[in-house]
Amino acid sequence: MQGFHRGDGAVGLYRFRGFGMSQRAGIAAAAFCMQLALGAVYGWSVFLNPLQDKFGASRPAVNLTFTITLAVLGLTAGFGGSLQRRIGSRATATLAGLLYGFGTMLAGLAPNLSMLYFAHGVIGGMGLGLGYIVPLAVLIAWFPDRRGFISGLAVTGFGLGALITSPLATELIKMHGVENTLIILGASYFVVVVSAAQVLQPAPDNYAPPGWTPAQQGSVRAGTPMTLAQALRTPHWHLLWWMLALNIAAGAALISVAAPLAEELTQVGPALGAVAVGVIALFNGLGRLLWGTLSDAIGRARTFFALFLIQAITFALMPAIDGFNMLLVPFAVVALCYGGGFGTMPAFTSDVFGARNAGTIYGAMLSAWAAGAIAGPMLIAIVPYRAALSLIAVLLAVAAALPLAFAKTARFPARNVMEPNQAKLAKSVGFRPSSQPSSHGGR
Repeated sequence: MQGFHRGDGAVGLYRFRGFGMSQRAGIAAAAFCMQLALGAVYGWSVFLNPLQDKFGASRPAVNLTFTITLAVLGLTAGFGGSLQRRIGSRATATLAGLLYGFGTMLAGLAPNLSMLYFAHGVIGGMGLGLGYIVPLAVLIAWFPDRRGFISGLAVTGFGLGALITSPLATELIKMHGVENTLIILGASYFVVVVSAAQVLQPAPDNYAPPGWTPAQQGSVRAGTPMTLAQALRTPHWHLLWWMLALNIAAGAALISVAAPLAEELTQVGPALGAVAVGVIALFNGLGRLLWGTLSDAIGRARTFFALFLIQAITFALMPAIDGFNMLLVPFAVVALCYGGGFGTMPAFTSDVFGARNAGTIYGAMLSAWAAGAIAGPMLIAIVPYRAALSLIAVLLAVAAALPLAFAKTARFPARNVMEPNQAKLAKSVGFRPSSQPSSHGGR
């Protein structure tokens, strides 16, 4: 790749020399590759046994590294959005690649668990948090016409990262040992993320692709796109936060025990338990694109209502299943919905609060990732599996009320007096305007 040059003189139609690719398509490809490298963190489980042997530690003690990593990711993502606005997308993503790569390499040199927690969990987790939000924010601005699809595509890379890394890491561990494998992978993550970062650049203000006529930016307050401080003062931000947190908690609970749960419910061995993990990884990735794209057609709130309702039914039925092949079906369904929350929420946030500060606002919302990643696995670790699955089903059924509450509080005037941005958000939540004007803004 030799940089950009203009294709027809229109903004956004620069071409990648040698590829015949539009600028925004090239940026989307780079963002996808970056997310593939970042999503390799989901392949953590292949390191568990080798690290247990290295440190002579218990599985929970070693697996705490993964919990710390996801918690730091969620807490750091908010800073990623703010930092991006201050120093730019390219610089923020480059810093993310440096931290993630260096943290993984340092984990390979860790002499004890404390250093492993700090290297992979804190340093690597910070890199993940800073890097996760940047491609999302950039792509949402470049694709205002297909926000659900493009945010789903971006995070699909994150969901599929483990499919590539897990078998590769397994072979590297056999050949070079776990320490050298972490060093090799860390260097690879650094190269991929930093290289992709050089392609990222922000879209022009109020960018619209040729042939697409934009509505004004959507905002619950029916005006200028909100800042993070303004968004935090609305009930809508908190409703979206809880939707994301509960969806993550349900999926993370299943992911954290997928192999032993399959073994207990169906009496299979560890080899087939690993197959269940692979199925979850695949459908986790596919769900991000599927539900993100579907949300463009049916609306974001309707999408989350469907996610919660489908999962509630699935978790309720799971304890009665005793056949392995049959169990893979609910595993796939839950993984689709888990990924679907990540694929839909960035566009939902942009619809509600405007695209200008979407990175900062969604970054702060990813604190829900930290909360869900801790709460879900903790619940299913404390409560017996069958009881935990039933309890999660009840919680998800209750959670289905959240998107309904959002639609109710995001009130709009009648169609004939709607501003363009109000009509856009009304469609997003599945609201049908009344014939008489009413208050709006959720106040």
